[in-house]
Amino acid sequence: MVGGTPCDLQLRHRLALLASHLVVALVALVAIGGATRVMEAGLACPDWPLCYGRFLPGQQMNLQVFLEWFHRLDAFVVGVALLVLAGFSLWRRRQLPVWLPAMACLALVLVAVQGGLGALTVSRLLAAPMVTAHLATALLLVALVSSLFQALAVPPSVEAGAAPGVPRWWIGLAGLALVLVFGQSLLGAGMASQWAADQCLAVGDGCHWLLAHRQLATPAALGVGLLALTGVALPSGSSHLQGLAWGAAALVVVQVVLGVSTLRLELQQPLVTVAHQVVAALLVGLLASVLTRAVLARSLLGHPSADASGTNVSGEWARG
Repeated sequence: MVGGTPCDLQLRHRLALLASHLVVALVALVAIGGATRVMEAGLACPDWPLCYGRFLPGQQMNLQVFLEWFHRLDAFVVGVALLVLAGFSLWRRRQLPVWLPAMACLALVLVAVQGGLGALTVSRLLAAPMVTAHLATALLLVALVSSLFQALAVPPSVEAGAAPGVPRWWIGLAGLALVLVFGQSLLGAGMASQWAADQCLAVGDGCHWLLAHRQLATPAALGVGLLALTGVALPSGSSHLQGLAWGAAALVVVQVVLGVSTLRLELQQPLVTVAHQVVAALLVGLLASVLTRAVLARSLLGHPSADASGTNVSGEWARG
């Protein structure tokens, strides 16, 4: 067999479950961060890491304070979970894929950077570069942890080459689509951190940000659409990969509708604005998952040493 003992597979399955919860928590972190921005609650807690010098500022609690406080709480929970993931991946590294400790430790470093940027965002009074870097790091974490989850969730038999090979050009296309969507998200973050869309609609100032955001949306959408359409060229047995690609294409359609709606509503509906940011995070995570699955299908990621006995462990993995 390829992979390890049933106990190793059970450990890997549990870490994959932890990673899946982390993806949800990170997307929630982006959502709460977006709500904090549109509700102008970024400085609702004037100090850091506490809020009004307390863990729970009961006397000062209102909607704005709650959003900022809960945003920090979610970030803390994510940090602790990543610390557990990194610790276990180092402690049990001989029973796990060779790439896991490095990826888990990188995610832990990124969440530490994210926390530092959060502190700077407050101390620098929401300076645009800090706000943009804060969101960029969050999106990097979404992409990295989504990839980590996919790599852990794929049965070891697939890692070893049981899955059909995906063409290199399709892997390159998936990478390009991810880069374009990530760049588009960063441009949107820069625009939002400077309130450029609001100023453009109100006084006609800063419209170049909005124009650039709309122009980059076209190649990003085309890249994802082409990825989904060319999925028909993948070998048989790639239905899961094709499904992920079509899911990304569906999210692009939703994102375009939300973007147009945001402008037509003149940014007066916070839920629509926040949804636009959340779908961007989901797109980044889903495209990172597509890229990881495609790479795994070509057996480009390492895995634990093979057992020459040839025993089939698919059933054990499914039960794990």
